[in-house]
Amino acid sequence: MDFRKEFRVPEGGKFRLRDIDPAFKGHHESAESAKEETELSRGRLAALQILLYAERKRAVLIVLQAMDAGGKDGTVGHVFGALNPQGARVAGFKVPTQMELAHDFLWRVHPEAPAKGEIAIFNRSHYEDVLVTRVHGLIDRPTWEARYERIREFEKLLAGTGTTILKFFLHISKEEQLARFAQRLDDPARNWKISEADYKERESWDAYMAAYEEALAQTSLAHAPWYVVPANHK
Repeated sequence: MDFRKEFRVPEGGKFRLRDIDPAFKGHHESAESAKEETELSRGRLAALQILLYAERKRAVLIVLQAMDAGGKDGTVGHVFGALNPQGARVAGFKVPTQMELAHDFLWRVHPEAPAKGEIAIFNRSHYEDVLVTRVHGLIDRPTWEARYERIREFEKLLAGTGTTILKFFLHISKEEQLARFAQRLDDPARNWKISEADYKERESWDAYMAAYEEALAQTSLAHAPWYVVPANHK
């Protein structure tokens, strides 16, 4: 199976998240069985980063999106931990500050784009402004559709100046999310990652799925593709 084709969001067409099984795990039955292949891939990432940094002619932007407990932080730590931090950095986009709200929604994002020779990882991203804002009724349809266009323009600008853009939605089931919430409650080291608000957001699960489906379909392009990664099994 060619995962790059199987899980890539098609350009210019509709798709449904329910058509991708979040419990799919390929030919590996456990993390242990995947360990050797994972380490080989991490090594290849590290080697390619050295070439990217030495050449200083292009950049890489990785966009990670997921529902709460989807595995973004773990992915950053485990996969991108193979990279040299001198040439890789992580940016996250939380609730906008008053200063940020006084500007256009991409104002706070552009300065975090990677320089040539650098890899930047967005742990949550500019897509929050067509997801959370939509689900909670902070913007209307004409506004989020206009934002799709601004996002397409922004990513086209980055790609046109030498940035490779890869976007990943870590896809978990509603049941798996609940199980991970319970694990956080039981783990003193991770209690801080769970709150009543997280459970409240679950009430909007279907609305989030609809928002994600449309946003991914509207912005998955040849120069900035979206991939839906089955993520129930880390």
